[in-house]
Amino acid sequence: KAGSTASSTSVTNTSGSITSQVSANPSAGFSIVGWTGTAAAATIGHGLNAAPNFIIVRRRSSADWVVYHSSIGNTVALFLNGSNAAASSSFYWNNTSPNSSVFTLGLAGNFNQNGQNYVAYCWAEIAGFSKFGSYTGNGSTDGPFVYTGFRPRWIMYKRTDSTSNWQMIDTAINTYNNAGTDLFANLSNAETAGYSFDILSNGFKQRDNGAGQNASGGTYIYAAFAENPFKYANAR
Repeated sequence: KAGSTASSTSVTNTSGSITSQVSANPSAGFSIVGWTGTAAAATIGHGLNAAPNFIIVRRRSSADWVVYHSSIGNTVALFLNGSNAAASSSFYWNNTSPNSSVFTLGLAGNFNQNGQNYVAYCWAEIAGFSKFGSYTGNGSTDGPFVYTGFRPRWIMYKRTDSTSNWQMIDTAINTYNNAGTDLFANLSNAETAGYSFDILSNGFKQRDNGAGQNASGGTYIYAAFAENPFKYANAR
């Protein structure tokens, strides 16, 4: 269930060319979507009433988790279970960006094999609650500051122009700056200490010049969620 009440079970959505089952909470910008593939390019209704910035799609019988992020666009995809750089192909999103009603699938088997069952997790950015964007590394321990408009509770980021892991950092593990303990979405490793990161009242700042965090000229995407949604946060 993605909805905000106990009765928010999935409903039938016919906005796309394939009928989907959707549980959605538009106020939080989050929905869970299910459908059965047809082996043709298709559109899928997501129920958010806003264009998703971040989508993770999985064929229920596959190991691959395919990622759309608005900062890298509709011609490429990433894999949440891998460290690969962004892969370019119209097979993923059919070179079409999501809109307020649907997202578009190409012909990749990860998305739309005939008779196969799929699930997607979709997020649309909500001011003061969530932020999805990108930054360019400068190769310095005085790294780039990324403005989110809130104090992040949880951040996931990944380099897109080269191989790197999906790194996650939060204020439950890191209770003060510099934050230095990460987890990796694509690995089974325990917490890893050694990275340096400031989590601030209105965003975050890299304090590490490693390739996976802040290589000079490297491009990185991120997803961030607020510690105190819709409230004014204090500096730490």
